[in-house]
Amino acid sequence: MMCGASRARRYPTSRRVVTKTDYRLPCTWGQDTGWKGAMKPVLGIETSCDETAAAVVDGEGRILAEAVLSQLAEHAPFGGVVPEIAARTHLRYLSDQVRQTMTKAGVTFQDLGGVAATSGPGLIGGLIVGCQFGKGVAIANNLPFVAVNHLEAHALTARLPGLTPGGAPFPYLLFLLSGGHSQCIAVTGVGKHERLGGTVDDAAGEAFDKVAKLLALDWPGGPALEKLAKEGDPSRHPFPRPMLRRPGCDLSFSGLKTAVAQTVLRIGPELTREQRADIAASFQRAVVEVLADRAAHAMDMMRDRFPEANLLVVAGGVASNASVRAGLTAAAESRGFRMVAPPVRLCSDNAVMVAWAGVERLRRGWNDSLDTGARPRWPLEALDALPE
Repeated sequence: MMCGASRARRYPTSRRVVTKTDYRLPCTWGQDTGWKGAMKPVLGIETSCDETAAAVVDGEGRILAEAVLSQLAEHAPFGGVVPEIAARTHLRYLSDQVRQTMTKAGVTFQDLGGVAATSGPGLIGGLIVGCQFGKGVAIANNLPFVAVNHLEAHALTARLPGLTPGGAPFPYLLFLLSGGHSQCIAVTGVGKHERLGGTVDDAAGEAFDKVAKLLALDWPGGPALEKLAKEGDPSRHPFPRPMLRRPGCDLSFSGLKTAVAQTVLRIGPELTREQRADIAASFQRAVVEVLADRAAHAMDMMRDRFPEANLLVVAGGVASNASVRAGLTAAAESRGFRMVAPPVRLCSDNAVMVAWAGVERLRRGWNDSLDTGARPRWPLEALDALPE
């Protein structure tokens, strides 16, 4: 359903709500958490792309409730996210999403300790909707407001109590793999990041989506390609492995994508399912080998800078791919690192990570001015770390 269609169908796309009794992580604080005592719950809001999400997380990291409204039906006819449609859909459903999440959590706005909203990077229209809504809630209820960097929210997810065995003390290596970002980041604290490398062209998730489109798969292409690849022969096509064994941990996927396009063109427009499956499997294997190699180089760089580091955190939508997880787990083991990735449902955009990032900042006494604006571009290394 498009944004201008009838409102009779209240939720036109898939919706999931996890209540406070459905999903709760045990509270197992590590030594490096900065914990300073009891803290009220935080409302998180995520609208940076095409997911309208809200969540309430308490000061101990327990997920009291969350809800995610997907916009797949709105964008599928276009084969990708249309920014204007995304923004209008956020505007239409966000207030109901927040209201339902608060009800499920069993809290009122007066019970909150703060409001955290994704303020960048992302699509500017959606960011404005979520950021301004969050400020409105904060103003109306005299609450502190936290402008959350979407990338840092992914980076801090591993620190949710109970998610990472043994905890996730700083410093650790973040391998962020999504549709818009592919970066290796040294995370040395809240608001403290050092970029070690990243893609010089396409992001990993973007490459998955574009190859899926070449194979005439449904959008979003990443999950569809992973499913099809299970039927194929990963050794059928010797696709290139860009940047393999090169110094550093930069990535590149444009050449691999071009090689797939040339293969499709050579075979012809009418690909059989077997041919498409072989291409998907061969492409996926190439990506996994590149990611494992780049991660290994990044871990070496991390260990040189921070000898005590031994944790690789993989986050972003591509982290939900089982083959990618397996390849990066093996790479981590080869370097004496632990590899951890969030549960699949927390890999893609969600408000739990935003609320948790708010908790991490608020418990350090950090909040943002209400004149803080949305930022479509906001690199992690540009974050200003405040003194503890």
